[in-house]
Amino acid sequence: MNIHPFKAWRPTAELAARVAAPPYDVLDSDEARAMAAGNPVSFLHVGKAEIDLPRAVDVHSAAVYAKAVENLARLRREGVLVQEPQPVFYLYRLIRAGHAQAGLVATCHVGEYERDLIRKHEKTLKAKEDDRMRHIANLNSQTGPVFLAYRPQAALDVLAAQVQATAPLFDFTSADGVRNTLWRIADTALWTAAFAAVPLGYIADGHHRAAAAVRVAQERRAAQASATSAKEFNWFLAVLFPSDQLRILPYNRCVQDLNGMTPAQFLERVRQASFTLTDNAAPVPAAPRQVSLYLDGRWHGLNWPADPQADAVGRLDVSVLQDRLLGPVLGIDDPRKSPRIDFVGGIRGPDELVKRVAGGRAAVAFSMYPTTMDQLLAIADAGQIMPPKSTWFEPKLKDGLFLHDLE
Repeated sequence: MNIHPFKAWRPTAELAARVAAPPYDVLDSDEARAMAAGNPVSFLHVGKAEIDLPRAVDVHSAAVYAKAVENLARLRREGVLVQEPQPVFYLYRLIRAGHAQAGLVATCHVGEYERDLIRKHEKTLKAKEDDRMRHIANLNSQTGPVFLAYRPQAALDVLAAQVQATAPLFDFTSADGVRNTLWRIADTALWTAAFAAVPLGYIADGHHRAAAAVRVAQERRAAQASATSAKEFNWFLAVLFPSDQLRILPYNRCVQDLNGMTPAQFLERVRQASFTLTDNAAPVPAAPRQVSLYLDGRWHGLNWPADPQADAVGRLDVSVLQDRLLGPVLGIDDPRKSPRIDFVGGIRGPDELVKRVAGGRAAVAFSMYPTTMDQLLAIADAGQIMPPKSTWFEPKLKDGLFLHDLE
């Protein structure tokens, strides 16, 4: 992989904890307003700038992007964000509930994305790409990283351990209980050389950020006929983690109604859909090819035998559930578009599913076993696409801790 150090903008150590914010797509506008209340240096004022405008303003209006530009300039002018005098890398470690992962903060070349050396497993939506593209282009900066994985390399593990034995730039625990630690790496040559031996990168999270960054680069190349591939806008912000450190949580499903059936009729249809159905199941499945179904105040277990004819995508639990039950039984033919299905990140646990069904927001809920990193890598290598909402990575990377300017 071709990685590149950059003259990052970052918060001062004293303000890092107050600046750090969840990714822009994790919170809705009201949640962002509540989280940023009383904190003028929260990066939500840049990533979700609509919080500083009247509620009636369209979140995709020009006024929102202009407000983001204004707020970013203020954070820089007031010294909340400072720029490194020389190009650097960082090592970014996150620890949550005893689980640690440490990744290199660097920029990656858009050409490797275009040549599929940075591989994808998810479809993107043009409207979401357009939003991030306008955000990047207006700010002339990438303010949130793409979350990349690579197959583990012993040499990189050694380098990371050496860095973690030194004093960090800052070390704080954010409101979500995640400990965030950042180290500056001024001597970048060893890292660049070690990553040259890494053949492929994989987008774990941030497909829309990556696609938007590539589109911005393509537009700027087209507008600047003399621009070379080394121009800064050809590089996009990323954090690169060894895949064996990453943890995927399940992405659970809730469906608003039973497609005209009674609970008893629905359960009978489930039995007919090649599932073994058991009563009094655990709320969290213990192994692949198991789903826990919550209906009418009770947990039921679904399981099925492996299909040796299925491909990598077809073997996913989320695919089996969609193909055998959500589509043919409940009528959720396109989960990307159907308003009848909601997806609930596994970080919220099965209690959230019970709450939604008990409160009438859903008629039935499905607690999933998580997709594995090996499955993700195999699907990306095969050039295939996962069903929507197949993976929930936790902990999430914070926005605002390092920014990459395009010029």
